[in-house]
Amino acid sequence: DLLPPEVCSLLNPAAIYANNEISLHDVEVYGFDYDYTLAQYADSLHPEIFNAARDILIEHYKYPEGIRKYDYNPSFAIRGLHYDIQKSLLMKIDAFHYVQLGTAYRGLQPVPDEEVIDLYGGTQHIPLYQMSDFYGKGPSIKQFMDIFSLPEMALLSCVVDHFLGHGLEFDQAHLYKDVTDAIRDVHVKGLMYQWIERDMEKYILRGDETFAVLSRLVDHGKQLFLITNSPFSFVDKGMRHMVGPDWRQLFDVVIVQADKPSFFTDPRKPFRKLDEKGSLQWDRIASLEKGKIYRQGNLFDFLRLTEWRGPRVLYFGDHLYSDPGGEDLMLRHGWRTGAIIPELEREIRIINTEQYMHSLTWQQALTGLLERMQTYQDAESRQVLASWVKERQELRCLTKALFNAQFGSIFRTFHNPTYFSRRLVRFSDLYMASLSCLLNYRVDFTFYPRRTPLQHEAPLWMDQLCTGCMKTPFLSDMAHIR
Repeated sequence: DLLPPEVCSLLNPAAIYANNEISLHDVEVYGFDYDYTLAQYADSLHPEIFNAARDILIEHYKYPEGIRKYDYNPSFAIRGLHYDIQKSLLMKIDAFHYVQLGTAYRGLQPVPDEEVIDLYGGTQHIPLYQMSDFYGKGPSIKQFMDIFSLPEMALLSCVVDHFLGHGLEFDQAHLYKDVTDAIRDVHVKGLMYQWIERDMEKYILRGDETFAVLSRLVDHGKQLFLITNSPFSFVDKGMRHMVGPDWRQLFDVVIVQADKPSFFTDPRKPFRKLDEKGSLQWDRIASLEKGKIYRQGNLFDFLRLTEWRGPRVLYFGDHLYSDPGGEDLMLRHGWRTGAIIPELEREIRIINTEQYMHSLTWQQALTGLLERMQTYQDAESRQVLASWVKERQELRCLTKALFNAQFGSIFRTFHNPTYFSRRLVRFSDLYMASLSCLLNYRVDFTFYPRRTPLQHEAPLWMDQLCTGCMKTPFLSDMAHIR
C-alpha cells in the first residue's frame, strides 16, 4: 500500500507463469487435486494440526510434558526445506545440491556455517546419493514439499529444541519417525477433516472462485476429473459448500482416497465404486461413469478406461511430487501440468517491494560511481565499486529476511534457484497462486515462457548495458581471453 501504483504492477500475483509453452485451446480435459487446489485453506488450520500432533506425542508416545509449552510459529519454516534425519538439521538447498549458508537450523537454533561445512566433509554440497529421490524421500534426507508439512517442520524443530535444551539423549531417526507419525495420525484419525467440516466459512477460502472456474470450463465444453487422497464424505461436504449440491455433475470422473503418489506408479490397485452413502461396492469396474464415485485405482487403468492421454489433458495440484510431479504424467503419458503455489502471491508482493527499493539503491550508487570515475583515477573508482558491492551484499541479506528471517524465499537462494524451484520448473508447465488465476485468461489463451538468456548469451552486466559504463573489473579480467 505504500508503493507507487506503477511499482505494484511490476509482477502480478494473479498472473499465471509458464515454464513451457502451452495453448489452452488444445486442452480438452482438466484434472484437479482437492486439498489446496480446488479447496484453499486458511493458515489458521496449521496451529490446529501442530497442537493436535504435539498432544499426540505427549499422550500416546509419552514424550516429555515440557513440549506442551511450544506453540506454532507460522514464521519459522518455509515449504521445500530438507531435513537431514541423522544430523537433526533443517536447511535450504539450492538447485545444485548446495546448502545455502545461514539457513541451517538444529531445533530452533541456527547452526554456524563452519559447522555445517564440517558436517558434510568440508563442503556445502550434499552428495546425490543422500539427496531425496523422485518422491522427496532419500535414504537420510527428507524434503518437505506440501503445505501441510509446515506444522510438521515446526513441531519437529520444537521437539528437537526441547531435547537439546534439556540435555536429553535421543535417537534422531526415532524422533523423526514419531513426529511424522503424530502428524499422520492427525490426518488418519480424521481430526483435520472434523475441524474443517465444523467451520467451513473459517477454513475454506475462495470457494466462489472455484465454482466460477469449474462452471466456466464446463460451459466451454471441457471435461473435468478429480483425483484426491481425501475421503469422499469430506470432499462431498467441501464441494457442496463451494459449488453446491450438484457439484458431481460438473465432473466426468471423481476418484477419492487415491493414495497418491502410488496412484501414478503402482498398476496393481483396482478401482472400487462407492454407493451414495460411501460404502464400497463389489462389482468389477469396466468404465468410469459420470456422477459416480470411485476409490483408489491407478493411473494405468484410468488411462485405459478414459483414453485421456497426451497434451490435451491439463492436471492441477499443489504437491510437486504426488500431483504435477508424477513423472509418468509428463514423460510417459504427456499430460500437461499446473502447480498451485499459494505462497507465490506473498512472494511476488515482496519482490515488487524489493525491486523498487533495489532500483533506488542501484540508481543512487551508479550515479555516485560515475561522478567519481570522472574525477578520480581508475584504482579509486574500483575501490568505490568494491564499497558498492559490499552494500549490495548487505542489501541481499536484508532481502532474505523480507521473505523469511530464517530461510528466505522458497524460490531462490542468494544466487541460484532453490531445489524446490528446480522441481517446480521440471514438473510443471504452469504455476500460479490459486486456481482462480485461470479466470484472468481466455480458455484459448496460449502461455509462453519468458526467454531468459543463457550465461553465454549475456556477455555484459546489466548495469553496463544501461549506463554505458565499460571500465569494470569483469571486462578487464576477461580481456585476455581470445
